[in-house]
Order: sequence, then C-alpha cells, then structure tokens
Amino acid sequence: MRVLGIDPGLTRCGIAVIDGAVGKPLAMVGVGVILTPTDISLESRLLELDRQINEWVCLWRPDVIAVERVFAQHNVRTVMGTGQAAGVALLIAAKAGIPVMMHTPSEVKAAVTGSGRANKAQVAQMVVKILNLSEAPKPVDATDALALAICHIWRGGASSKLADAVAAEKSRIRELRR
Repeated sequence: MRVLGIDPGLTRCGIAVIDGAVGKPLAMVGVGVILTPTDISLESRLLELDRQINEWVCLWRPDVIAVERVFAQHNVRTVMGTGQAAGVALLIAAKAGIPVMMHTPSEVKAAVTGSGRANKAQVAQMVVKILNLSEAPKPVDATDALALAICHIWRGGASSKLADAVAAEKSRIRELRR
C-alpha cells in the first residue's frame, strides 16, 4: 500500500509518501514541506497548495491519502488556515478518485508511539526508528506527515483486513445457508 500523508497547514504543509503493509517493514518514498508565502492572497496560497499536492499525487500515485483531522485550537486563524489546506487535499483526492482517511493528532501519536499524549520529539524519534532513518526530517511538519502515513498503514490497513475477513465470513455463512 502506498500512502500519501498530509499534515495540512497554510504556511507549512507537511507531505510524505510511505510504502508498506501491516506486519511488514515500512519504507519512506518521499517527504517534504509545501511552503506558501504569507504576503500573497489567500486564494493564491490555496492555488499553490493545490498545484504542489497535485504534483505529489501525479508523481507517486498513492493508493490512499491520509490527512490530519483539524481540531479546535484557541487560535481561530490557525484553525481556519489548517481547515482550508485540508479542504484542498480532500478535493484533490476526490477528483483523483483516491480514498481519504482522516486521523486525529491523538490517533497518530498513539499509533506511532503507543501514547496519544506523546510530544513532537517522541513522535519524531519513533518515526526515525520505524522508517530506519538517520535523522528526523525538518521541519516538524514533514515528520508529522510521515507519522500520519504510518498511522494509516497500521490502523487503516488493519481495519481493512478486519473488514475483508468479516465480509468473507458473512459470504461463507450465506453460502452455507443455501
């Protein structure tokens, strides 16, 4: 499975691609941060996010896109920018026919570190270990995008395997009843 992880942000949007499956080693394919200048209009910034995320989708052809779910913060302006950036990613996925999964920051932290209350340094340390990297990518938005992709493979991949097993069992039971 190839997952494109997006840590949405209007000024800095983390983006990463990971290959892997539940129970198998994970491999980083690409990682980066999309930067948009604060001195240009909002619509120009959103257009730049659209352009660059589309480039990643076309280049890496992910099976799924994992996006961090926007959560309430005290700074409404930050929440708005994060939500707008997430909306761009969701629209791109919908247009490309790529499934999207959204994960909360706590889900990502729990999947990667075992604790939903882990700090950024702990998440970065585990991302380095899981992906066998020499160091954590900078800035932290890039590492967060990797963590999102890891979370999706481990949580989303396990969930889909369970769903497939349940569907197969239901099908087997229907066959037995005939």
